[in-house]
Formats: sequence, structure tokens, C-alpha cells
Amino acid sequence: MASVVDEDDDCALLLPSSDPGFIVETQQEHKSRWRSIRVMYLTMFLSSVGFSIVVTSIWPYLQKIDPSANTSFLGWVIASYSLGQMVASPLFGLWSNHRPRREPLVVSISILVAASCLYAYVHVPASHNKYYMLIARALVGFGSGNVAVVRSYVAGATSLSERTSAMANISAFQALGFILGPAFQAAFTLIGEVGVTFTAIELQVNMYTAPSLMGAFLGIVNIILIFAIFREHQVDDHGKQIGSINYASESTETINESEEPVDQIAVVSSNILFFIILFIFAIFETISTPLTMDMYAWTRTQAVFYNGIILAAIGVESVIVFIAVKILSKK
Repeated sequence: MASVVDEDDDCALLLPSSDPGFIVETQQEHKSRWRSIRVMYLTMFLSSVGFSIVVTSIWPYLQKIDPSANTSFLGWVIASYSLGQMVASPLFGLWSNHRPRREPLVVSISILVAASCLYAYVHVPASHNKYYMLIARALVGFGSGNVAVVRSYVAGATSLSERTSAMANISAFQALGFILGPAFQAAFTLIGEVGVTFTAIELQVNMYTAPSLMGAFLGIVNIILIFAIFREHQVDDHGKQIGSINYASESTETINESEEPVDQIAVVSSNILFFIILFIFAIFETISTPLTMDMYAWTRTQAVFYNGIILAAIGVESVIVFIAVKILSKK
């Protein structure tokens, strides 16, 4: 390999080691790899927005479309998202192990787009509307199972020195989605509960359906970016391109040759901590809106607006923590 760095975009990046001729990747590969990683950041952000943008309005919307629904059923509607994601995550993860990651990403986002449109139409059936909402939220959760694919891709496309920062960025984009989702929902309260009706397609665009339609639009944008920009890359711990990936083979010996054994205790501990965080967040998903409506006599519009602001403020705190973690991890 040549040890001289050219001056064009295809020049070689040299590994800072004792071997001056060890080429890590070209400038073109480096740019393509990081463009793909940034598309994954955006995918995580849009997935987070698609989830959080309707969190504060689910209960008022459920009451409006089906007065027979109670708070117990609300719990099932909220849980259906997580159950859908729990089922989909290992399936999409297994799929991405044997096929290009673009396939599960596009399919999962397409499901999310379709489910978001279904959510906007759950008021149309003459009866059992609450069950249609349950199905819509379960499918949104199933479509959001691509989170596992996103994280695994970024982990595999970064060197050991880049990985902590990149994973912190993913978490920051996820938190930013949690911030802007409720903020968008709060802004959509200006449309009101009646909104605008398009009789020809039986679509009501109001403060409940506009967020889900926005989520569907963002999903379509995400699919376009995946086709236009996203490329498969995989590097070893030093950042050297591994080359073509054999999806048909279950053997990963060539990838793992230079890697140390996985610390199983650290992995299990991290999963437990992540579970606890989501367990606490479930409180805001389920009881915050009905609780504030009962305690403060807020109307449906007020509850959606104020809880959106509250969740956005919590998201700001999360971003601050993620930035601090990113800085401290370099120490």
C-alpha cells in the first residue's frame, strides 16, 4: 500500500501507528461512512418524534373517538407500542444480520408511515374505535423496532475511539426527538379539536391527527434519505474498512479477530439501567395527561398543551445530560 497521502478526495487516511503504510480508509470512504451514520442519527430522531408527538394527546383523542374507553384501556393502548417494538426489535435485528440493513430499515419505516395514517383515521369506523387505535399504536411500535438496527449499524460503522461519541449522539438525537415531539403537539393545539375536514377522503386534520400525519410525512422523508444517501459500511476497532459484508454467512470470525471478548456483566447491567429509565418514562406516557386533567380541571386542549411543554422541558434536561456524558466519556 502506498504510504503517501494524495491531495484529492480519494486520498488515504493513515492509521496513527508505527506502520506508516497502514491505510485505514480513503477520504471518500470516510465521508460516505459518516454521511450514512448521520442518516442513522436522523432515523433515530424521526422514530423518536413519531413516538412522542402523540403521547400527550392519546387520552383526549381516545375519549373523543370512543367514550366507552377508560383509563385501564389507555394503559393497553400505551403498552401496545412497547409490545410491538419488543416483538419487532429482535426480528429486524435478525434480518439485518443476514441482509443489507437498508431492507429492514425501509420496511419498518413504511410500517410506521402506514400506522400513522391509520391513527389519523381511527375516528371513521362506526364502532370499536378504541380497538383500531390499539392496533395503530401497536403497528407504530412495530415499525419503531428499527432502533435496534440503527444502534447496531452505528456500533459496527465506528472505530473504538469514535463509538462512545457516536452512541452518545444517537441518544442525544433520540432525546431531541422526545423534546420536539411534545413541542410539536403543543403547537398543534392551535388547530383545535375540530380543525379542517376533507370530506372526499374522510380525513379530519385537527390537533389529534395532525401530529400523526406529520410523523408519516417525516417517515417518507426518512425513506428517501435512506435510498439516496445511506450506504453500508463496517470497520474494525481501529477504523479500517472491513470490505464487503457476507450477509449469508453466520460466521463473523473475520470481524471479531481483533476484538476482545464481550463483557457480559456490563451488557446486562446496561440493559437493566435502560429498562429502568423506560419504566420511569412510562409514567409520563400513561397517567400524566389524565392525572393533570383530574387534578387541575384542565380541558383536553389545555392538558395536551401543558403536558407537551412539560415533556419538552424534561427532554431539554436529557440533552444536557447526554452532552455531559459525551464530554466526560473522553476523560
